[in-house]
Formats: sequence, structure tokens, C-alpha cells
Amino acid sequence: MNIETIYYKSPVGLLEIRSNGDAIAAVLFVNSWKGTAINEEDISLLQPKSAAIKNCIQQLDEYFAGQRTEFTIDTAQTGTDFQQTVWRELCNIPYAKTISYLELSKRIGNVKAIRAVGTANGNNSVSIIIPCHRVIGSNGSLVGYGGDLWRKKWLLEHEAKYAYGVQTLF
Repeated sequence: MNIETIYYKSPVGLLEIRSNGDAIAAVLFVNSWKGTAINEEDISLLQPKSAAIKNCIQQLDEYFAGQRTEFTIDTAQTGTDFQQTVWRELCNIPYAKTISYLELSKRIGNVKAIRAVGTANGNNSVSIIIPCHRVIGSNGSLVGYGGDLWRKKWLLEHEAKYAYGVQTLF
């Protein structure tokens, strides 16, 4: 399988977008604690070839401009059946809303799987589009984000700003 990789400059830093040609396989934060470490000046921003990446860039542009609240992008990340279940459920969290890891485990029908839900959430490689940033601690705190907590905070405040006119949540 041939994977196309491009880099996209976003308000939360450089994103690495990967596509298998038909779907988006990853949207990763570059230079985050979980992402690839790259000197951003060394990156050439190539023009995407696949329709999947072109569509992804268009929808990310609309999201960051406050014009898109839901993504309609085909994704194809590799994971177990359990992870796939968690990632599908993440897509049911409405724009500008948050839920706890406990609530997420309840929604998939296994309240005892809270740690596994947290691990699956952390293994989501399609950031922003599959909105793992909308999952917070039971006490309302920002916890656990592979793109670093400042990005999670930014994304949640960005959504709140366009949904409710609120600029600072945390």
C-alpha cells in the first residue's frame, strides 16, 4: 500500500497528514510529545496528490476558520476491534462538547473498561477529525492528550468560541 504524507500548517502547529489514497490514515501533531520531531524550517509543503488529502485540507481549513463543526472524511487507522469501537464513539461527541473517560466507557457499554478506553483514546492517530480532544477528566480537568495539553485547550476553546462565543474555558 502506498502512503502519501504531506504537512499542513495549522493554528496549533504543523500537522502530518497521511493517506492510503482512499482515506486518511493519520493526522499527527508534529513536535508534540507523541508526534514526529521535525525542524519545521526543513519541511517543504508539498501539494497533495490524493483526493482524500485535498478534502482533508479543505475541511481542516473550514474547521480552523470556524465554518465546520463536523468532518465528513473517510478514515482508515489500524487498531483492534475495541479501539475501533472507541474511535467511532468519539465521533458521536458533538462539536464544542466534552465528556469524561468514564462517560465514554459507559457509551461503549463497558464502564469497567475506563483505563482501556483511555488507552484507545490515546492511540487515536487521526487527531482533530476523530475528536479525542473532547474527552476530559471526570473532575473537568484537561488530562491526557498526545498532542500536548496546550493544543487540547486551544481546540476546545476554539470550538467553544464558534459555538457559544466563549473564548476561555480552562
